[in-house]
Amino acid sequence: MRRRLLTSTLVVAVIAVLLLGVPLGIVVSRLIVDEAAQELRAEATRLVGEVEYARIQDTPLDPQQLKQKYPDRYIQIYERATQPKATIVGVPPPSGHQMTEDAQSENGIYVRVSRDRDQVEQDVRARLLLIVALAVAALAVAVGLAIVQSRRLTLPLQDLAKIADRLGSGDARPSKHRYGIPELDRVAQVLDRSATRISDLLTREREFATDASHQLRTPLTGLTMRLEEIVAASEHPEVVREEGEAAIVQAERLTAVIDELLAAARRQRHAQAKPVGIDEVLVQQVTEWEPVFRGEGRSLLLEGSRGLMALATTGGFGQVIASLLENSLRHGGGTVTVTTTSGDNYVVTEVSDEGPGIADDIAPKVFERNVSGAGGTGLGLTLARALAAADGGRLELVRRRPATFAIFLRHAEDNDRTRVVSGPA
Repeated sequence: MRRRLLTSTLVVAVIAVLLLGVPLGIVVSRLIVDEAAQELRAEATRLVGEVEYARIQDTPLDPQQLKQKYPDRYIQIYERATQPKATIVGVPPPSGHQMTEDAQSENGIYVRVSRDRDQVEQDVRARLLLIVALAVAALAVAVGLAIVQSRRLTLPLQDLAKIADRLGSGDARPSKHRYGIPELDRVAQVLDRSATRISDLLTREREFATDASHQLRTPLTGLTMRLEEIVAASEHPEVVREEGEAAIVQAERLTAVIDELLAAARRQRHAQAKPVGIDEVLVQQVTEWEPVFRGEGRSLLLEGSRGLMALATTGGFGQVIASLLENSLRHGGGTVTVTTTSGDNYVVTEVSDEGPGIADDIAPKVFERNVSGAGGTGLGLTLARALAAADGGRLELVRRRPATFAIFLRHAEDNDRTRVVSGPA
């Protein structure tokens, strides 16, 4: 493309120079010749006047003075009074190279002035060389502008090709390059928007993979514990049956976790919220986590109001509780208490422990991704808050010392009232 631009620009410049330079050279040549002829004619007319003045004053002409006054001229002066008389000044030009102009008066004075034509032609050649030099300079400028323009057009295209190739290879960073050319800038904007969308998709995929690995760890740990109990109690059928049923529950919960993660990745969980029995989810979580806490020499208690119903998803709410219990197990201390209460607008579930609490510098950003005060992954609380929000609720840190987290979920009755209000009158 660059070569085509250079070639086309050079061809256009050459045609323009020829169309303008050739007529200009012809006109300049004729003007120089005409100007030289007019100058000779003016000199001859002036000499006629000088000769007449000298005759009136009865003063003889001085050839030396005329030679100084009209250098490089061959002058012939004829006076026809009583007898012809000629005055010659200068050296005659070579034969065939003369440029001559005549003038005469009514009193019989005749003057012929000649000069060497080679001097005029030399002046013509000098002017033509100047025109040629200007034409070459114009061509050089045209080529320079063509090079600049071709770079301005081709380099952005090459840059855009690199950006597109980079997008195809998975590097989805927007370039934000602009080139001052509306069409190319529009293409660059489209590529930047595509890069942003691809980057969001890749980020979402990475987050999903990270979240899945984090959230699946707890159910897999519980399932492993149940299987170990089955192996250890292989000689006691009743224990094997009980632990097998618990393992099935764990596997079902694992499936639910996967479904919840997929739904969260697709941004579909909020529409699935429905009335859920809080006790059922909390009892299940306490039953699963109590052996783990007992193994660490700690206690897990369930207190508060019973029989509460809230708008949520069983899997999502269960994962939030599991994340808070795991957080208390890893970073807290003493007895962990799960308390349920009913407020005016929300069903509140608090999870607190007797540990040292959360440091003041960590507390404001405890729900931010990859923020952990004790060497954790920094994902549990972030995912828990996202899951609570997806159910239309919220997760808050209500006390720093001891650490107390509260889950606020809407009453199930609020959903019924909403249906009544929005129904037909």
